[in-house]
Amino acid sequence: MPATEILKQHLIDPEICIRCNTCEETCPVDAITHDDNNYVVDAAKCNFCLDCISPCPTGSIDNWRMTPAAFSLEDQYSWSELPAQVDLGDVASAVEAIEDEVDALLTQAHAGAGGKSVAPSSALKPAINQFNRARPAIATVIGNYRLTAPDVDNDVRHIILSFAETPFPVLEGQSVGVVPPGVDDKGEKHRIRLYSIASPRHGEKPNTYSLALTVKREPHGVCSNYLCDLKKGDRVKMTGPFGATFLMPNDPAANIVMICTGTGSAPFRGFTEWRRRTMPNAPGRMMLFFGARRPEELPYFGPLQKVPETLLAKHFAYSRVPGEPKTYVQDMMRKQAAPLAELMTSPQTYIYVCGLKGMEQGVDAALDDICRGVGLSWAALRPDMRAGGRYHVETY
Repeated sequence: MPATEILKQHLIDPEICIRCNTCEETCPVDAITHDDNNYVVDAAKCNFCLDCISPCPTGSIDNWRMTPAAFSLEDQYSWSELPAQVDLGDVASAVEAIEDEVDALLTQAHAGAGGKSVAPSSALKPAINQFNRARPAIATVIGNYRLTAPDVDNDVRHIILSFAETPFPVLEGQSVGVVPPGVDDKGEKHRIRLYSIASPRHGEKPNTYSLALTVKREPHGVCSNYLCDLKKGDRVKMTGPFGATFLMPNDPAANIVMICTGTGSAPFRGFTEWRRRTMPNAPGRMMLFFGARRPEELPYFGPLQKVPETLLAKHFAYSRVPGEPKTYVQDMMRKQAAPLAELMTSPQTYIYVCGLKGMEQGVDAALDDICRGVGLSWAALRPDMRAGGRYHVETY
């Protein structure tokens, strides 16, 4: 088989993808598109610019297959997981040359990115994409509560949804899609919006098909305003669940470090509630670093005060309190360098970062400082933790 017949095709892993649409919005040549099931890459349009790699919060975009013929869009739409790499026989040297060329580009594209994710080895196998736009799950609103003080502009809601008798299996760390009603100014259906699940796997109310979302009202947000205005009894079309890597280790001995801002706290509420309800005396430690402008704007501030320190060590960082210096999550991490450094030396420690993309660089620098203080190299430790499913970043 001549080397010219081999191509390296860019693909998206449907199992890891959380359908956030970041890749499609980023692609400058419109090579990425989607249907009700999957996000896919058109090999005829993709020019390997790799602009989509760094913004992807899960690394699902970072997948490649050597193939003598490109997988069609129809092939990719039908997948529930990526196909295995086919045996290309006697063209190994040509394949290696192409891989080296693309990998060199990927090294640059990954600068500052969360990187490709791997699920914790003890995490349960998640259900993926059980419902889509053509066949959504119908949820009923059973609660809509404001989490932030009524006199602040930052309106964040805790919305509880029931699926009645319809099984909607989820794990902590997964996301769901919400189908907002109506059409945009072009007459097209509104795009599905993605929200992290804020409840544990057995439901917001234990042992029911229910879940909770943490939603911040955005001034011009189509879906956020729709959700925040929902009343008890309203029905919502849901898709998903999505995400197969940002999962909680199913191990009571696991140490879990959670770093977030704003509604990035949603998956960590699920983590904390699952351990609180099912293994409150687990030997593994949990630490939370949570950033907001003021205490009044910090979601779940009141409920978090009731979580015992023996279960969850809580460290809040406020950047807009009058008369006090601005403090961000990375500053609070440095203040807790000693206990964090102790955890960093343990193979039982898992780190999760969730929230605004702007926090990523500061958190990374803080972890570098903390590791250096105990003779560790964060540059060496980070890829090892990521490869072992122990370091996860989902920022937007």
